[in-house]
Amino acid sequence: MKLSNRNKIVIVDKIGLVLISLYVYASVSKMLDFENFKVQIGQSPMLSIYADWISYAVLAIELIIAFLLLFPKTKKNAFFLSTGLMSAFTAYIFILLNFSSFVPCSCGGILEKMSWNAHLYLNIFFIILSAIAFMMSKTIEKSRQQIIFNYRSLKSVVTIIFGSILIVIVLFLTSEQTMYHDNPFIRRYPQHPVEFKKKVDLKYNSFYIAGESDGKIYLANYDYPSYIQSYSFLLNDKKEEKIVMDPKKIPFKMITTKIQGPYFYMNDGSVPIILRGDLKNWEVNRELKGSPYFTIALPIDSTSIAVRSNSSKNMQNMLGIFNQNAVPKTRFNRTLLQKQVDGIFDTDGQLLYSTASEKLVYVYRYRNEFIIADPKGNLVHRGHTIDTISKVTMKVSKLKEGRQFAMSTPSYVVNEIATLSGNLLFINSKVKGKYEKDMLWETCFIIDVYDIERNAYVLSFPVFHTASKQLRSLMVNGNHLYAVIGNDLVVYELKNKLIK
Repeated sequence: MKLSNRNKIVIVDKIGLVLISLYVYASVSKMLDFENFKVQIGQSPMLSIYADWISYAVLAIELIIAFLLLFPKTKKNAFFLSTGLMSAFTAYIFILLNFSSFVPCSCGGILEKMSWNAHLYLNIFFIILSAIAFMMSKTIEKSRQQIIFNYRSLKSVVTIIFGSILIVIVLFLTSEQTMYHDNPFIRRYPQHPVEFKKKVDLKYNSFYIAGESDGKIYLANYDYPSYIQSYSFLLNDKKEEKIVMDPKKIPFKMITTKIQGPYFYMNDGSVPIILRGDLKNWEVNRELKGSPYFTIALPIDSTSIAVRSNSSKNMQNMLGIFNQNAVPKTRFNRTLLQKQVDGIFDTDGQLLYSTASEKLVYVYRYRNEFIIADPKGNLVHRGHTIDTISKVTMKVSKLKEGRQFAMSTPSYVVNEIATLSGNLLFINSKVKGKYEKDMLWETCFIIDVYDIERNAYVLSFPVFHTASKQLRSLMVNGNHLYAVIGNDLVVYELKNKLIK
């Protein structure tokens, strides 16, 4: 059925009113809560690095289209722009659902309750409306050349649709490359990557997570190093163990315990001494003799221990591997830790090991860097956290004629506590990123996740404070995250989207 020009004008006007209502509502909603809209763009897994200008551009284009739709002479161009904008929105949602690393929360307003699939279908509907209105507006009063104008109009519609899709694809690819490898300081918070499961009151704040083995996690106590608490993975079953040992007048100062089945290890680097025992009877039955003095010791296997020690020449930190059966017993790789200020305080950090990935990881405390090495202490590669603090800002003073050192001007803590599970590195960051609200940081610990195999940032999620705001210990095992927060032991379940 052939439509008259009058009918075409009525249809075009009605479509124009629908689109005006859509864009005015959308733009006003964004303006009323612009900071939140900007945060949502910043949290997008596709457009994070473009949030500053895209938030303004989208708002401006919506207002321009609504304004152009008010006037007959500019209405045709407004429909053309609307077709392109809705095509871009549709391409964005399609890529988000099928190719993105995660799907963020939906937008605000009355559309907040809609799923992303519903948004996709709604956008396609508005593409069709805009395209029809554009083509009709070009053929009004052009009945003699209708075939020619229909062909040109269709060509214009196809061009703007594919052009808009191409722009979104380019933005997606460049944003992904930058987010994963170039490290701008923008965090990604997907929907519910972890879920709180349970909390246990430990009564004391001297507990720390010592490790896990055979379906249990183990907590040690700085004040009572001979006593160990074990819990089932969901913290339902608790058991207490007592380590049997003969100290033999060993001048212990600070004993720490590590669990790596089937053994437990007790060590004190100031002696130095490393003791090993069997988890079956909790009895110390061997001393790994010949270890150097150390500040950190981490078991790799039954006879190999990764250690951080101090150089006898300048007291600078260095990493090495102590092996009971090797000659020499300890080999240091003095190039792993890189000095910026003094080589002591500025290289402070946490040493981690994963039996699953067979990788050692050292996370610097005061800069945005971590080191990945193999079990022999050889460098694999260096990675960076997403914050921008690459230089340590502290000042160090020498005391007692250079025999002691003190931090005279402290530096900002970048990475507080870390844990390694397979190829996933979990870091409690102390540095606030862009588009993050103060309330989030006042109530939560922020955990950033990195894939050490791909050398890439993955995502971030919050772990909520309990009665305490002090995170003392952290461990991830399988699909559970454990944290000692003040006097509390909490467990979170990691969702499949994070594990995969």
